[in-house]
Amino acid sequence: MSSTTRKAGKYTDFTPDEIKEYLTRFRKAILDGKYTIAKGRKRRENMEFIEDYRINTKKEREILLGIQYDDFCYAVDNQKEEFAHEKLYIFCKSQELDYWGELETVDIYIKINMTQTKSGDDYTVVVSFHRRNKPIKYLFK
Repeated sequence: MSSTTRKAGKYTDFTPDEIKEYLTRFRKAILDGKYTIAKGRKRRENMEFIEDYRINTKKEREILLGIQYDDFCYAVDNQKEEFAHEKLYIFCKSQELDYWGELETVDIYIKINMTQTKSGDDYTVVVSFHRRNKPIKYLFK
């Protein structure tokens, strides 16, 4: 019986232009409505973050569209064996958010998986969308 997870490699060998191109494709997917934020049972942290900061769809889009190339940290291999060909891109964006009436600047940890539909269009799954909970290093800051 084979394992469904594997050790992920970490990648930092990107140029600013490569990340800018990735973000151009990412933004088009967001604007076209071809994205989702993972909110399943295993993504409780995403759901709690969205609820705690009362983030609606408009605010989600604003945050995601506001990601800049210098918010990029690194990329990793997808740990699930059946998706081994995919790379997940990790960004950390600082954003002022409303926490029950108090404005608070929050570092948002955002892990993106961009895939293609059968027709070749980009489709994005935002795997992680929550408060940063571990130290990170930016590649371009």
